[in-house]
Amino acid sequence: MSLTPDADVHGPVDFVLLEFPRDRLTGEAADALMDLVEAGTIRLYDLLVISKDVDGEIEVLELTDPGGPAAAFSYFAGARSGLLGDEDIQEASSALEPDTVAALLVYENAWAAPFVAAARRNGGELVASARIPATDIMSAVEALETAS
Repeated sequence: MSLTPDADVHGPVDFVLLEFPRDRLTGEAADALMDLVEAGTIRLYDLLVISKDVDGEIEVLELTDPGGPAAAFSYFAGARSGLLGDEDIQEASSALEPDTVAALLVYENAWAAPFVAAARRNGGELVASARIPATDIMSAVEALETAS
């Protein structure tokens, strides 16, 4: 049994927009992302860091600017597949609060590729998919623990 997926099979591809208060940038999230990429759990296609100042002005930050707000993500400089365009940046920016910095990522859930390949070899087709927000899961677990 091969755990290597077929070359044309990929795991689900997601995007996330993570907003950070400008004064809370520690680099911890960048380190955790690096761990996921290096472990092969995800394959990063795009990473943009967007700044929204107090006046609402938007700027896509350079990941290679030493000491800048995006410096912790410098490991991912050049992670641009072309999947994200100007419209995506504008849409992401409109979701941000003033005086924040956000990471906009597009990534493949590479861990799922062997499962997807096995399912396809056996005639499996994805017929539905949904993402349940983590906050909903945490609330449900808390409710169960409180009821116990």
